[in-house]
Amino acid sequence: MMKRLMLAVMCLCLAGLPAYAAAGKTDEKLVVYTYDSFASEWGLAPKVIPAFEEMSGIKVELISVGSSGQVLQRAMLEKENPKADVVIGIDNNLLAKAKKAGVLSPYRSKGLDNVPEALRFDPEYQVTPFDYGYFAMIYDSEIIKNPPKSLEDLTSDAYKKSVILMDPRTSGPGLGFLLWTVSAYGDDFADYWKRLTPSILTITDSWSSGYGLFTNGEAPIVLSYSSSPVYHVAFEKSDRYKAAAFEGGHYMQIEGAGIVKGAPHRKAAEAFIDFMLSDTFQKEIPLTNIMFPTNSATSLPESFSHAVKPEKSLQLLPGEIMEKNEGWISTWVDTVSK
Repeated sequence: MMKRLMLAVMCLCLAGLPAYAAAGKTDEKLVVYTYDSFASEWGLAPKVIPAFEEMSGIKVELISVGSSGQVLQRAMLEKENPKADVVIGIDNNLLAKAKKAGVLSPYRSKGLDNVPEALRFDPEYQVTPFDYGYFAMIYDSEIIKNPPKSLEDLTSDAYKKSVILMDPRTSGPGLGFLLWTVSAYGDDFADYWKRLTPSILTITDSWSSGYGLFTNGEAPIVLSYSSSPVYHVAFEKSDRYKAAAFEGGHYMQIEGAGIVKGAPHRKAAEAFIDFMLSDTFQKEIPLTNIMFPTNSATSLPESFSHAVKPEKSLQLLPGEIMEKNEGWISTWVDTVSK
């Protein structure tokens, strides 16, 4: 373990990020807001934060504030007196809300040169993409013998009270699924939700709480990512949980991090964003966040053969989301509360 850590530090020192560290150790600190699963003991943080602190001399104060939506909400509440330097979890679906709130500051990392153009979802560089994935329905194959093959299939009586979803007002996956239904059904998405409601067991405030209910056996289907089965294969040696491949395609999520406008420790924040695109950080993503890394040079472990990579990828443009998102969410609230 120590040899691997030392090797990681040496690699960083050869990479470019180290320009900040080359000046010597500092007593600077960095405050990072993130979502629960990133900061958990099995998440990315325990793998990458120590390496960053070691090479930079910067002490990281990592604050978990719930879901990705709650991360942005916290930054918005502190807009006039920012406490955080970096926020993690602002994805392509939350970008419009973040820009409208004016809480982020542009920064173009040199590491973006290794990120495919298709994943650079913010041309103004307020958010830097570090991983991506596809929303999918994960099902328990010991219970579900005929998994759904489309969004419409989910409305079948066969799945009554069988599905766990997340709230789009507080959860990144929850918002992603709402936008998935909008991209598939357009202005008729509310009618779809009316048909879907009998299939829903519960709607949780975050992905972690919803997925926890699923693995505890509360329901046989949960909204998650097409790569979620990788976790169970890699760490539990089980292929019990599978991703349902939908014929109409899957909605894509590109996850990013941004520097807070007025960040108390700007240079440290820039160094951390650079670090997030380095190989030391990116190679940890597949088996911690269980997502695809954005650095195209990063290899995937064998267990990712169990991840569904859909032939058709769905997305809505940030401009359209900015213009219509509040109306979509309001319509969703009215529909599911009846």
